[in-house]
Amino acid sequence: MKPLLFLAGPRAYKRIREKGLGPDDVRLVLGASGAAKWLGIHGLDVAVFSDFLTGSSRPVPFFGTSIGAWKLAAATRKDPRAAFDFLAHAYMHQFYKKPVRRRHVDQEALRIVDAFLPPGAAREILSHPKFRLHLSVIRCNGALASENAMALAWGLGMAFTVNWKGRSQYIRRFDRVIFHDPREESLVNGAFNGASSVPLTPENFRSALLATGSIPFLMSGVPEIPGAGEGTFRDGGLVDYHPLPPEELEEGIVLYPHFYPEVIPGWFDKRMPRRRASAMDLADVLLLAPSSEYVEKLPFGRIPDRRDFKVFEGNDAARLSFWKKAVAESRRLGDAFLEALENGRIEDCIQPMGMDA
Repeated sequence: MKPLLFLAGPRAYKRIREKGLGPDDVRLVLGASGAAKWLGIHGLDVAVFSDFLTGSSRPVPFFGTSIGAWKLAAATRKDPRAAFDFLAHAYMHQFYKKPVRRRHVDQEALRIVDAFLPPGAAREILSHPKFRLHLSVIRCNGALASENAMALAWGLGMAFTVNWKGRSQYIRRFDRVIFHDPREESLVNGAFNGASSVPLTPENFRSALLATGSIPFLMSGVPEIPGAGEGTFRDGGLVDYHPLPPEELEEGIVLYPHFYPEVIPGWFDKRMPRRRASAMDLADVLLLAPSSEYVEKLPFGRIPDRRDFKVFEGNDAARLSFWKKAVAESRRLGDAFLEALENGRIEDCIQPMGMDA
């Protein structure tokens, strides 16, 4: 059984087949939204960020939204392996009693962030010798800025209608704000036309990280992040659910550790199969994802999901058992990635995107 898929866009496929893959080939790493799904590739992330990318001789920019940004923040700590473990432990140990209110989820989000980003962590991340963190949030105004359920529902309903008509119109409807490592502006300038850019600082780091994961209805928006101006800031996954790479990028590989073998660009695209990213959208991407055979062997035949809080309602022990098993098994994904690199046969492992996985 092959636990890990190596799916390559056309330019990435050609490059890796001819030259193999080393850490200096990576020009960008992407991290997707997906809540608890990230637990399913915990071991893969540890291998990528703790063992592989640390060998790069040049700065590597990271870009993520929601939990994808949270895990990339963990990856940018001095000891990413320990930071990933802290994040996983804190995330798994969320407990809620009915009725679950928005403030309860807000409190748990604060607890998780504080667990893997203690005092001083922001300065550590923003002085990392190799890694450069970027994350996206959405500045909301009008109905989308409201915490009133009916007003927010109306605002999201309008956004859904616009998205149905076309993604380009949908993107223009939102004010994307890209928080970035102040040492790295080239990615922002070249990839997010029309977006606002705000340097990350120790003063706004925590608020920006909370905002990128602030799922509408489930969590409160974050008001007035230092340096970003007025507005209510919400989940960057509204636009960049599974972020796409920029069209213009220095020649090299975009590395995408992902929990699915497909990329869904926007939050409202989840039930729109025609909106899946094409191989040409991901031309420079090497996407690493669990194989269907691997997933089928997990408890319940799937990876963790935020809906498990409802599935296992009243039985946190069963949820924790499932999630811990998925995290433990995911080490095999990391081992498969490192083995392909160490035996020098990664070019034989990759397959072109679009082939049956």
